Amino acid sequence: AEAAAEQLRLYRGDPAGWRGCRSTSEVAVSWRPSAEFAGNLYRGEGIVPASPRNVWECIKPVAGGLRTKWDQNVKDFEVIEAINDTVSVCRTTTPSACMRIISPREFVDVVVMKLYEDGTMLSAATNVEHPLCPPQPNFVRGFNYPCGCFCIPVPG
Repeated sequence: AEAAAEQLRLYRGDPAGWRGCRSTSEVAVSWRPSAEFAGNLYRGEGIVPASPRNVWECIKPVAGGLRTKWDQNVKDFEVIEAINDTVSVCRTTTPSACMRIISPREFVDVVVMKLYEDGTMLSAATNVEHPLCPPQPNFVRGFNYPCGCFCIPVPG
């Protein structure tokens, strides 16, 4: 979990190579080739007119959280094992897509939540295997490289 958080910190601090691919008045998405796997990294950035605490309540990775209510790509989120107050092993499921052509997915990740001195909040995750969460029937087991969300306060 700590390694995933550090990787995200490095991504955030390195502006090199990001190319814009989509943007609206609310969000900008950019990408760059990954140095870790054969594929691309993607990041979305936007300013939400709300307090950082309220935004964090919508995105933080906790059982019973708001993410399953607003994110159509997250069907369920459960904590398999709480390691401590900030680190847990979690299972996230996604619904089928494209008229069920794409099967439902499940992801098992170790997740860390951090609060930095400047008020930035981070959830970072990466794939892990856990004996209490073997692959489930009717789901394709997905694999996450280091990923997550930053909630960064902006002036005003």
